[in-house]
Formats: sequence, structure tokens, C-alpha cells
Amino acid sequence: MADNVEWCRAALLECPANHPDRSSFLANLASSLQSRFQQQGILSDLEEAIELHRAALVLRPPGHPLQSSSLYDLAHSLHDRFQQRGFLSDLDEAIELHRAALVLHPPGHYFRSSSLNSLSISLRRRFEQQGALSDLDEAIEFNRAALVLYPPDQSLRSSCFNNLAIGLRRRFEQQGALSDLSEAIELHRAALALCPPGHPIQAEFLNSLAISFRGRFQQQGMLSDLNEAIELHRAALALRPPGHLDRSMYLNNLAFGLHHRFQQRGVLSDLSDAIELNRAALALRHPGHPHRSMSLNNLADNLRSKFKQHGVMSDLDEAIELHRAALVLRPPGNSFRPTSLNDLANSLRTRFQQRNDLSDLSEAIELHRAALALCPSGHSLRSSSLSDLANSLQTRFQQHGRSSDLEEAFRLYLQLFQVSHAVSRRDLCAAKSWAASAEQFKHKSALIAYKTTLKFLDQHVAVLSSSSRYFNVIREATSSLAMDAFSCAVRHDALKTAVELVEQGRAVFWTQLARFRKPLDDLSTSGDAGEALADEFKQVSFRLRKVLDALDASPEDQSPQIRQLTMQWNDVISRIRMLPGFSRFLLPPLFSDLQEAAEGGPVIIVNASQYSCDALIILSAQDPVRVPLDISQTDVTDLSSTFLSLTDHAGSSDHQIELHKIIGVLRKLWHGVVGPIVQVLRRFIPRGSRIWWCPTAEFTLLPLHAAGPYELLSHNLSHFYISSYTPTLATLIRARQQVSRDASTQNFVAIGQANPVGGKTLRCVAAELDVVAQRVAPLLPFTSLADSEATVQGALDALSRKQWLHLACHGMPNRKQPFESSFAMHDGPLMIRDIIRTHLQNPEFAFLSACHTTVGDESSPDEAIHLAAAMQFSGFRSVIGSMWSVDDNVAGEIVSVFYDNLVDDSGRLDCRRAAGALHKAVKTLRKKIPFEQQIVFVHIGV
Repeated sequence: MADNVEWCRAALLECPANHPDRSSFLANLASSLQSRFQQQGILSDLEEAIELHRAALVLRPPGHPLQSSSLYDLAHSLHDRFQQRGFLSDLDEAIELHRAALVLHPPGHYFRSSSLNSLSISLRRRFEQQGALSDLDEAIEFNRAALVLYPPDQSLRSSCFNNLAIGLRRRFEQQGALSDLSEAIELHRAALALCPPGHPIQAEFLNSLAISFRGRFQQQGMLSDLNEAIELHRAALALRPPGHLDRSMYLNNLAFGLHHRFQQRGVLSDLSDAIELNRAALALRHPGHPHRSMSLNNLADNLRSKFKQHGVMSDLDEAIELHRAALVLRPPGNSFRPTSLNDLANSLRTRFQQRNDLSDLSEAIELHRAALALCPSGHSLRSSSLSDLANSLQTRFQQHGRSSDLEEAFRLYLQLFQVSHAVSRRDLCAAKSWAASAEQFKHKSALIAYKTTLKFLDQHVAVLSSSSRYFNVIREATSSLAMDAFSCAVRHDALKTAVELVEQGRAVFWTQLARFRKPLDDLSTSGDAGEALADEFKQVSFRLRKVLDALDASPEDQSPQIRQLTMQWNDVISRIRMLPGFSRFLLPPLFSDLQEAAEGGPVIIVNASQYSCDALIILSAQDPVRVPLDISQTDVTDLSSTFLSLTDHAGSSDHQIELHKIIGVLRKLWHGVVGPIVQVLRRFIPRGSRIWWCPTAEFTLLPLHAAGPYELLSHNLSHFYISSYTPTLATLIRARQQVSRDASTQNFVAIGQANPVGGKTLRCVAAELDVVAQRVAPLLPFTSLADSEATVQGALDALSRKQWLHLACHGMPNRKQPFESSFAMHDGPLMIRDIIRTHLQNPEFAFLSACHTTVGDESSPDEAIHLAAAMQFSGFRSVIGSMWSVDDNVAGEIVSVFYDNLVDDSGRLDCRRAAGALHKAVKTLRKKIPFEQQIVFVHIGV
């Protein structure tokens, strides 16, 4: 390459200024220099090439046969310089030059396809910098046009496939159409298929496909996609051997994938491999390399993660030194400087906690102050900087006892109340830190902290889609938040506020699903203006979510883009709230709205928090009534753990149930929780009334409806009231508001699966379906699906058309992946995720005669992700479910008596009678069925 450059330079020197071929000699030398730059990365070669291309273009005015070639070559050189130096002026000029070249390459011109392809790449690059979707859409269209012009066997076709795929992936990231991402993956595969093994561009194609798989993993959460992405990154790296100019980037990409998998699975070998790759990338990014600071910071972050796993101080010490080195390379004015200041400060504070060296803590505080000074109001990192500085000040207060440190810490926290930008996970974590600190130091701002945190939670999840992919995000964000907020409000005697806060922070996934599905459906059908606003809201929400996701994954300051999208998001919400009937769109309900839940009888919120355990009785016409509970959260946890172990094998003839221990748990529940509540309820409602339990935390795992002293001459709860459950007040209100349709338009389906593939045979399913048919067929149009007809699709089709459902089969809870909890059908599992995607037509009632249908994720019971909840949130007004295993023999007996009592005086089925019908069935069969089967079924809903 050096010889070629010198040869071209010598030839140019021999060519006089007025020679007719001088432009060609200029262009040849420019091309040789540009090729050498691409091999060796010497920027002066690229700078000289640009100047030579400009000189050649001057000698090729309009009409010159080679003008289009000069336009094209100069555009390419400017594009290369943009990628090195990041000046948008270079990219803008390259686009204009490509447009001018394209005009000179009309349809039919042999070079038109290359011109279209190059222009599309530059437009996509500008979109990546400025976010104008018009640039991206135009890039995609130019790519498609170029692809049509390339013959099937042409080698350049593979690059066009790859470029189009990247454009589609970028559009998916903005608009969320999975069809774009799916097409991108197929195009990446097509590009690879056309690329001969060992071709220099193969690594780029492998890398692009890996990034698309990583994008789909982030969208759908399938670990197989992340695993495939990692393998593709490995294959791409193998094609970038030591000495290759781009090797550091490929090392970094593989390290990123492995670190991401470590965060998902916690496998230490992934973290170790990521660290080694980071070290290798850093070794290639020598002093002066534009991305050296990023490699220093990435390696430091991974070493700090390793320290947290193993506690080896040398890892933390090295992380601190690397953070210091990264900070030096991020001087004042660098957008990454606030991140480096905070990262170094946090590492120093961690070391202080290990060694108690006050100089580390003092330096951390000063670094946090410097970071905060660089994060003005509206900056994406401001809330985390506020929180980090406040935490360090609190640590120093605990060391020295200076009240000024503590006062300053809470003055900083109070600034979070004024955050006006779109809320990210960082903002939410900062607010949660405030609430925890206020509780720890018994600060008067505690209730404001909880209100702020729950407001942030509401705003944060509002931009998430109702996809199960975001359940882990929600689970992490909520934790014990709502229960602690409820406790705080109760301790401050703000009982209405307590109800509002606990409602706002529980069953968040389902609440979002319900909040968006019906209001957006209503908005879309409210007229042309409403339909347009619904579409606009969806698009802006998705774009904002993608930016916030990227912000949480990358320290880069994206404040301008966040501010712009937040303004658009707030604007569209404001316009929606101006429409009649939508004034509280996306706002959490007020107590005056939630109180409607008690129209049919009292609703009792039973709350377990680390700070206190309390019950609030919600009545239809007066303020909530508090019942302090003489039980701790630890006691509740122990009770629920004991009860779950006792009932783990209930319903199976192979195991002996320890009845006396079960009753022991129910007695403790009565004396510590339910008995005191009943004493207060008796002042407001007569015996035999209906009540609704709304338990939180570990209370959701306990059978409150079965509590009692279980002693002679004493009454248990079932002797006083008829119990139902509801996960939230809003859920019960929605069920009440759904008007029952005329019986002549309703249909009943009974689905039974006694012989699922790979499952234990259920001997009594056929008899149970016969019992249901005998009771129901005379009253409603009746369909039965059994055995080979009871398939996943058959069940979904029935659900979409029938209003009444009886389901007799195996229930299969999945406590680690709750959205994969399922009913066992003939051909496989009918999962929660399938049910909630099905559009149901005014469903009324579902009897789930299956095991564990009210069992969800034990680590986050307040999210209520279980089979019965899926039915309820899909629209069923009334649901019967089970808390543990159901005895196949007993279920048929309960079902028979239950349906006899579900018929009202006019001879019609009424789903509002379900709780009473279950209560009577159990009472009737009390002497005939085992005790644990008397209390296994619970009623949820109206």
C-alpha cells in the first residue's frame, strides 16, 4: 500500500496543473491514501485524501463525465472522517454530495445501486446522531431500492442486505414493530449466507446479527437469543485476529454480552471472561486512543462487580485506579465526566466501608459534589448524583454525628420532589433511597419520600409496554415499597393516603395492563381525535422507553433527547386529558374513587411491612377504620413459610397431612390478625355478610378465609362472614362496573383434560364435566371440550367466545417464571402469557378446578402473577381458584353442590352468587371431605 501511495504521488508531481488528466491523478492518490487509512488508521492520510478529492472535484465541473465519481468519493471520505472525529458538518456535507451523485446516476445507470446504498448509510448515521425518523425512513427506502438493483449473485448484495437490516433494527428500536426486528434478523442471515467464509466483511455481518439478537433478547427476554448473540460475537472476534484495527471493538462487544448474561444468570465465569476481554481491549486502546476512557471505565465496573462477589480488596483497589485514569481522560466539558466522578466516588465509599479510612469518604464526598455541579436540573444523572452525595453525607454523619451533614442530605433528597423529566430507573432508585433513609433516621420527610417514590414508579412503568418482559423490571422496582408506604401513612394517621399509596404500588403489571388496555381502547373509539392521540401516545411512549432503557445501560448523557421526548409525552397526555371522560388519564385513583370497591361489603386491606402490620377496613360511606395487628412481618413470613410446607403435598393420597399443624397456623392467624378485625367488623355489618380480603406481602400466601380458634363453643371466621378476595380495589371496581349481559347471549364451556402429555392421569375429570353439564346445560348453551379436543388452541378459541368457563385439569405453577404458569392441555401448556393476549368477549365466571391456581411468584406475591389473576384481569368478573393441590375425587363433589347454589330464584346462573355458592358447598360437605380440601378453594371478584 505504501508503494502505491508513493507511486501515485510521484505520478501527480509529473502532471502539470493544466493537464487534462490531472483530476484523475488527484483522485488516484486520494483513493490510495484513503485505502491506507482504512488499513493503518493514520488520520493524516484521510485528511490529505479529502483535500485531494476536493481538488479533483474542482477540476470536474457540472457536465464533466467523472463529476459523479468525485462527488461519490469525496462523500465517502467525509463519512469516514465523521466516524473518526464525530463532526456533524462532515456527515451533512457527505449526504448532500451523495444526493448530488445520485442525480447523476439516474434509473438504469450501472452505479445507481451503489449510490443509493451509500446515501442510505449516511442518512442512517445522521439519524443515529440526531434522531430524525425521516432520515431513517428515507435510508430504509433507499436501501430497498438498491437491493432491487443488485443481481442475486452479486457480492455487493450481501452488504446491502446488512445495511437494510441495520436500518430496520434502528427503526424497531424507535417504534417497536417486531416485524422490523424479525426482518432485520432474516436479512442479516441472508447477508451471511452470501458472504464467503473468511471474507473480510464476514466479521461485520456476524457482529450485526449478534446485536439484533441482543435487541430481541432485550425485547422478549429469551436467554437463547442472548446466548446466540454471544456465540456470534465470539465468531466475529475470531475473524478479527491480533493486529486487526477493529479488534478492540469486537473484544468490547463480546465482553458486553457476557456481562449482560452475568447480570441475568449470575454465572461467575461470564464475569471473569468479560474482565479478561476488557483487559485485552484496553491493551489495544493505547494512550491517545479515542475510546480508551470507555475501556478503563468498563474494566473498573466489572472489577467492582467481582469485588462484590468475592470481597478481594485488590480488585476494588484496581477498580479505583482505573476510574482515576478514566477521569483524567474525561476533562471538564466531557459528557462522560459526571459518570466518572460518581463511579470513582462510589468505589472510594465502598473502600471506606471496608477499611474505615476517612480520607476515602472525604474524597468521595468532594467528587460527588463535583459531579452534582455538572448535573443541572433536567440532567439525566442529577437524581443519582443527589442520592449518592446524600448517602455519603449520611455515612459521615454516622461517623462524626454532625447534624449539618444529615440536614444537607435531606435537603438534597427533597430536590427529587421537583424532578420534571421522564423518570428512569435511576430516579426511582434515588427516591427509594430517600424513603429508606427517612425511615432509618426517622425524618419528617418520610411520607413525602414515599409519595415521590410511588409517583416515580407510576411514571416509570407508564412508558413500559404491558409485556411480560418488563415484569422483572417492575418486580425489582416495587419490592416492599407499597407496603412500607402504607405503614408510613398509617403511622402518620393519613389513612386515606395509605389506601391510595398501597393501591398505587401493588399488582403494578396488571394495573398497567388494565389502565392502558381499556382507556386506550376507549380513546381509540372516541372519535378521530381520540384515535390519533392514542396512536401518538403509543409511538412517543415507545421511543421514550427505548431512550430510557439505553440510558440505564449506558452512562452517556442523553438529556437533550430525553427532554424533547418528555415534552412530547407530557404534551400528548395533556391533550388526552382535555377530552371528555379522560381527565384522569394515567393518574392513579383517589380514595374517593377507590371507596366504590366497598359498595357490596367491606374490603379489608391486611398489610405486612418491616415497620408495622396493620389492617384498614374500607367502608362505603365513611373513612377507613384502622385495626392495629399484634404480629410482626417476621411472624407473618414464618407463618406463610410453615403453611406452604404443610400444604405442599395436600390433595395427594401419597402424603399424610399434618392436620394439627395446619390448624395451629389458622389459630395464630385468628388471634394475631383475623379475630381483631372481626371484632371491629361486627360494629358495622351483620353476621352472614360478605367481606373482601385485600392482603399484601406474605399475607397473600395465607388462607385468611379459614382463620379461627378451632375450639369447642368458639366460632371460626366462616361462621361470621362469607369471604372473597381481591388483589386490588380497582380490580374489584372494574368487575362491578362490567354489566352482565342478557343470559340468552351467553355461552358456557367446560374444558377437561385428564390425560395431558407427560402428566399424571386425573381419573375424575370426565365425571366432573358430566356433573357440570347436568347442572348447567338446561340453563345456558353448553359446550364441552375433553381429552383430544382440549388443546391449547381449542381452549383459547373457547375463551374468546364463551362467557362462562369451567376448567378441570392439572394446574402447573412456575414460581421462577410466573408468566409460564399454565394449565395442562392435550398438546402442551396453556400459559398465562397466552391467556392475557386473548381478546375475551364480556367474560363472566371461571371455575378453575385445578391445583395451585392462586399461587404466583413467592418472591413478589404482591404482583399476583398467577392463573386465577390472569383470568380476572382478562375480564372474568368472578373466579374460583385454589391455594394448593386439589383432590381429584373431592373436586367433583364440591362442584356438584356449588352449581346447585349458583342458580338464582329465577332459575338463572348469576356470577355474583359464586362466593355464597362456594361457602354453602363447603358447609354442606364439611363432614364428608378432608379438612384441607374444605379450605383449598377461594373466591376472587364480585
